[in-house]
Amino acid sequence: MNTNDLKLFEAVASYNSFTKAAEAMFTVQSNVTARVKNLEEEFGATLFVRNARKVLLTPAGEVLMHYSKQIANLLDEAKSNIKSTQVLTGLLKIGCIETTMALKVPQILTDFGAAYPHIDLEFKSAMRSVLIQDVLDYRVDAAFVSGPISVSGLQQQLIREEQLVILGPSNTASLSAVLNQHTFPKIIVFDQGCIFRARLESWLSGKGIVQYKPIIVNSIDGIINFVEAGLGISILPEEILTSYYAGRNIKTFSLNKELGTMTTVLIYRNNVVQSRILEAFINLYKEQTGVAAGCRE
Repeated sequence: MNTNDLKLFEAVASYNSFTKAAEAMFTVQSNVTARVKNLEEEFGATLFVRNARKVLLTPAGEVLMHYSKQIANLLDEAKSNIKSTQVLTGLLKIGCIETTMALKVPQILTDFGAAYPHIDLEFKSAMRSVLIQDVLDYRVDAAFVSGPISVSGLQQQLIREEQLVILGPSNTASLSAVLNQHTFPKIIVFDQGCIFRARLESWLSGKGIVQYKPIIVNSIDGIINFVEAGLGISILPEEILTSYYAGRNIKTFSLNKELGTMTTVLIYRNNVVQSRILEAFINLYKEQTGVAAGCRE
């Protein structure tokens, strides 16, 4: 077995096809088939089940996929860590929720770019659950998510606490008036899996409201526009509103500490040797927050 065998194996799993994997890896199908067969003989297990439509991983294949990703990641980190130069270079992939993307990414680029100008940062915005899985699956190196979390294999670094507020149109007299105005209140929210939506739904539940009409949008601007137009209420970090939407026709309402306080943490894998690039990124936030160490879960 060699690392190229594992790359071909991962390609087949990714494309669910030997033919497409061969095309993507610039080789012929017979070579891909032979290398996968070699792996199956070496591990003494069938790695794929084949049917007329596509190729799927077996349970044994799923196990090998887990280790294959770790092996590839370790090799990349080894190359980075043993370079003789003291100048850090390379790519760091960071995930974040939508509000972190809007609020913090510009400053992250400024601060980290000034300290490490030869490192490229690549950001991905997604829901919390997706980002957690992305870190576990090596698709991103670290991610900013709402915490705390308790996931085996992940470590978290406290970043900050921020205050959430409910927002409504500027002519909103009170939240009670909004709730009493309609049989089924309308809420402007991201899709399922969003921490802000979960908090707003918890608040409604505490008010005895279990039926409401969600209007799904996919951006902060969309939420602001819909709320301003009087289509419903929503919830966002107060800093987002004061920093970027202070002049809009919206009104904010405070929440109790339990629902209104959101903790942001930086999560990353704790079962692998950290690359020097990721270590530098984490240390930047340790210095800024004054936190001596992350919380291991």
